[in-house]
Amino acid sequence: MTNQKQELYNVIEDLPEELSNKVIDYVEYLKFSYIISNAPKELIIKNKEDLKKKVKEGIQDTDNGNVCGIDEAFAEVKEILAN
Repeated sequence: MTNQKQELYNVIEDLPEELSNKVIDYVEYLKFSYIISNAPKELIIKNKEDLKKKVKEGIQDTDNGNVCGIDEAFAEVKEILAN
């Protein structure tokens, strides 16, 4: 364990339970924010209109046969998240 991680562990260890839970929530928020900021722009839904547009595009892709299998999709997502 790095010194920074050990220091973080020690700080969290000394916190009351209520604050520890808030720290965990914040860490999860940071992880989510990092993933979102590094995700390809075409995967981010900005608002309702953007969602509708992407759903329509997805339906058109399906109708045109531009789809992949579930295993291929999960492999691609796993690769994106690994970066």
